[in-house]
Amino acid sequence: MVTFHLRRRAPARSRLHGAIAVLIGLSTAPAWAQPAPPAPALQPQTPAQASPPPEAAAGTLAPVTVSADQSPPTLSVGGFGDEALVRSPLSARVVPSAVLAERHATRMSDLIQTDASATDAYNAIGYWDYVTLRGFVLEASSNYRRDGLPISAEGALGLENRDSIELLKGTSGIQAGISAPGGLVNHVVKRPTAKPVRNIRLDVNDHGNRLAHVDIGHRFGADQAWGYRLNVAAEDLSSATPGADGSRHLAALAMDWRMAPGRLLEVELEHTRRRQPGVPGLSLLGGRLPAPDPFINLNRQSWSQPGVMAGLTGSIRYEHALSNRWSFNAHAGSQRLTADDFLAYPFGCYDAGTDVYYADRYCPNGDVDLYDYRSLNERRQTGAVQLQLKGLVETGALTHHVGLGVMRSRFTERGQPQADNNAAAGTGNVFSLPQVPANPLFTDPYTLRTDTATEWFAHDRIVWSPNFSTWLGLRHSRIGRDSVRTDGSRATSYAQSFNTPWLALAWQWTPADLLYASTGQGVETAVAPGRSRYTNAGQPLAPLKSRQWELGWKRAVPNGQFSATLFSISRPRSGDAGTCDVANSCTLQRDGEDLHRGVELAGERRLGAWTVDGSAMWLNAERRNGRINPALNGLRPTNVPEWVVRAGVRYAVSAVPGLSLEGRVSHEGRRAIVPDGSLMLPSWTRVDAAVALQSRVAGQPATWRLSVLNAANRRYFKESPFMYGHVYLFPAAPRTVHLSLDVGF
Repeated sequence: MVTFHLRRRAPARSRLHGAIAVLIGLSTAPAWAQPAPPAPALQPQTPAQASPPPEAAAGTLAPVTVSADQSPPTLSVGGFGDEALVRSPLSARVVPSAVLAERHATRMSDLIQTDASATDAYNAIGYWDYVTLRGFVLEASSNYRRDGLPISAEGALGLENRDSIELLKGTSGIQAGISAPGGLVNHVVKRPTAKPVRNIRLDVNDHGNRLAHVDIGHRFGADQAWGYRLNVAAEDLSSATPGADGSRHLAALAMDWRMAPGRLLEVELEHTRRRQPGVPGLSLLGGRLPAPDPFINLNRQSWSQPGVMAGLTGSIRYEHALSNRWSFNAHAGSQRLTADDFLAYPFGCYDAGTDVYYADRYCPNGDVDLYDYRSLNERRQTGAVQLQLKGLVETGALTHHVGLGVMRSRFTERGQPQADNNAAAGTGNVFSLPQVPANPLFTDPYTLRTDTATEWFAHDRIVWSPNFSTWLGLRHSRIGRDSVRTDGSRATSYAQSFNTPWLALAWQWTPADLLYASTGQGVETAVAPGRSRYTNAGQPLAPLKSRQWELGWKRAVPNGQFSATLFSISRPRSGDAGTCDVANSCTLQRDGEDLHRGVELAGERRLGAWTVDGSAMWLNAERRNGRINPALNGLRPTNVPEWVVRAGVRYAVSAVPGLSLEGRVSHEGRRAIVPDGSLMLPSWTRVDAAVALQSRVAGQPATWRLSVLNAANRRYFKESPFMYGHVYLFPAAPRTVHLSLDVGF
């Protein structure tokens, strides 16, 4: 039996000091004198993540060894080449495929538990996922990458063929041009490896969910010049929430050809499909929180249908080593997403008894207006071509690691009139779940959108001495955006150009410690809708530039690494000023900014039979200088917790070779439910546990893993997004027991 003792909540400053003390203690603690057999690393690195050999003769920083048997990870989306992440002046996390499998991660929202800087943002069953980094929601069409090229996240993105997921934190103007300031998510695709890969993964849980995944790779031909990597996955989606069962499939093939020494051609193609009914969020009942019940599904109508999302994505990349110092890279990619979206959509409520309309929540008795939402044949296509030249130049005592490139991209969104009507199909209720009649009137026009961008970029990592370097980057972007509804109304068209610089100073204080300071920008755009109510209809605002500064420390020691980051991000806001109810009564204008300042701590270390890891973020977020609604100035944005902590410990049982025990805890602090901060969502803590055993099955190496997620079966709301002018509350999943088997063949 495990007993938990509750104590009075410590002040924020005391908790921050305590976290820093723990981090420093772990980073300086010696390894145990008599180590037991080492536990599997929480973030094992794959060959694709290995850093290149150090270029000591060229004057680069001295290499830092993280562990005796693993190379430190690199960040391919960082924009400055293949320098190891532990020696790079930016904040990021690389989540390898082994960790994705251990955490039973099959969709983007499952990544939230891997880093304290990431939190949920409207993550519903049966829909695409939203990710928040440093308190800012990432934009689905501009903050996601696949091997560095832009993709849309408005679809079901599978993870089985991912070698790793990279989370770059903070403004990303140098890497992406237009993007929300929280960061970037980069999907690194599995590629052929030098050694054969043959692995089968089976995963079942106590709710009836079943997953099978096959990963096969091999090299063949003269001098092993050809290689392939095939990933196939199928999953029966069986949810604990009634009426939310579905299915998912993924098939992906990556091939390469070592054409000649220094020349490599890579091609990959992926097809995904997910079919699953959606589960809408709950909401406030008048002025109070409902019970966080994960078994309520307002979408269980006789006319409810599963949403279907499919995607076809592929790329081709050519790399040519022009000399031992210069290389050329040409990379092209295309993504096509289709979706049929169905939902009994709850929004607001009219309380006839009190003659009150609740525009942003449900009625006190649980009533809610249900809308028959249907959007068929949605099509989103992203295409990009990038050319890049990288090299090394020596000028006197200085060494320049130079990169020059250009990228051309295009994003289109197409659809047909939707059933998204002003008239509700009927009145639902979260307690009785009554049936309401269907109302599929396809009368709401769909917005057709086309975005194009040409982006020129340059960067230079200048090594002044073995211990000091500067990192400079500049991206010039020219964008064009056009939109119009299917009925020809609300047409807008505009073009803008802007520059996004980035600068960092890095000092290798000791062979193990890196100190750095950086400043950068990010850009977003806003345009007034082409409606008569706007005085500036169809006109864009000046580019909305976010600005960030960051101070960081990184330490690499045998069997571990640690980091601490202090950051500040200022993001401009825009809003509608005026009554906006008649012609020429509304003006879209800049309206103050959001200021997010915080501290991030992260670390992991193996100490004999023990492996510990963790991350924490303290975030002070507030609205400033708003003129449209000054009462919101100084308040915290909705759905942004002040504190987030993720931590885990693993113990290798020496008495039973191959057996390990693991426990993980995730904590998120209180957050605002409504913009005025009058209602707060309570903090929550989730505990997970796992037992893993490495053995052999039919003579082949195998790993059995029994995991219990939300082991205490806690009932809580994991997030409270304020979306589309409405409060939504998403309950956490109940206790879930997974049994998985990974076996080679």
